[in-house]
Amino acid sequence: MAKPVLTATGGGYAPDGWKQWPEDEEFSAQFVRILAAAQDGASTVGECFQTAGRIQSGDRDGWHESWLTPAERSVSRAEAAEAAGHRLTARANWIRAANYFRTAEFFLDPADPRRLSTFDRIEACSQRALTLFEPAGEIARIPYEDGTHLDAYFLIAPGEGRRPAVIAFGGLDEYKDELIQEMERYALARGLSLLLVDLPGQGGTLRREGITARPDTEVPVGACIDWLLGRDDVDPGRIGVYGASLGGYYVTRAAAREHRVACAVSDAAQWKVAKSAQALLAQPNSMTAVLSRWVFGARDMEELVTVTEPFDLEGVVKDIACPFLIVAGELDSFGTHNAESVYAEAKAAGVDVTIKWFSPEETGAAHCQIDNPTIGMELICDWLADRLGR
Repeated sequence: MAKPVLTATGGGYAPDGWKQWPEDEEFSAQFVRILAAAQDGASTVGECFQTAGRIQSGDRDGWHESWLTPAERSVSRAEAAEAAGHRLTARANWIRAANYFRTAEFFLDPADPRRLSTFDRIEACSQRALTLFEPAGEIARIPYEDGTHLDAYFLIAPGEGRRPAVIAFGGLDEYKDELIQEMERYALARGLSLLLVDLPGQGGTLRREGITARPDTEVPVGACIDWLLGRDDVDPGRIGVYGASLGGYYVTRAAAREHRVACAVSDAAQWKVAKSAQALLAQPNSMTAVLSRWVFGARDMEELVTVTEPFDLEGVVKDIACPFLIVAGELDSFGTHNAESVYAEAKAAGVDVTIKWFSPEETGAAHCQIDNPTIGMELICDWLADRLGR
């Protein structure tokens, strides 16, 4: 990879996006994630760079405290706008507040009590935003196993009658609240309703229910489909599924085993999760390693490798019976072998599969297009709309 060109601020642009702290890949990746959200109104460029100026590379506590400032400022703006009857401004600021709180939460240890209290703020802001959609979004509790539930939000597309719907979920560190700002403007405008859900190992399902990730994701996805089928505004024959990052494993496994899925999108595919876990053995204190142990319920790195062995798509992809899109970046930080392997098995089995590679020249070449999420989501939602009907 080409080295970033340093500027007077210490940051610089590399082929896979802006590097605010060239010496710190994790901090830089999370900064470009919140910075790029400005393209969809879920942050502001000025506040992002202002906040970054207060942060020292590697200072996880400083990261948390610094991002609370724009979060609280956005809450104040949202409350004032709502009180004045300015619903659009209020909604925009609630969404920004949720995303700033999400960024503040990112580097906290799972056992840190600030993580749950910050997550409470994320959800509170998201749920205030939901009330300001037209029609209003819904807070959903998807019945799961043993009296538990999956936390979710439902956003209905404009129109009448039964409409297509997309079940969407993130991966290791993305959950339903971030998906509001990432997907709603693209999906709803194309007539696609959204069920944004925290699967096992994600968001509130992990933090409150203590439910860790499971390999047979057709079970929770099937529960989501059951919930959608209980509505009179969803077309049972037009339900798609989208998953990002580790969610690329989840969505592929679900599409192969749950044949009520009409089409599926894997955004940054995964192939053998245990191989990714093995790559983390040399960096057990990285945030990716810390979050992986939490999400998979592993006590140490060796157990992480063991418990992720069943998260393996070899011999599974061939069973996909619906149109399948893989979106991948040529400079994905997890490598290109995941998407290549999933695509190869799908193609060999005669699956109706399409792959889109984003290059550094067009941008979007980073993991899950975090360097330019706009062009990724445009392509994805166009593809979904073409297959589910506009």
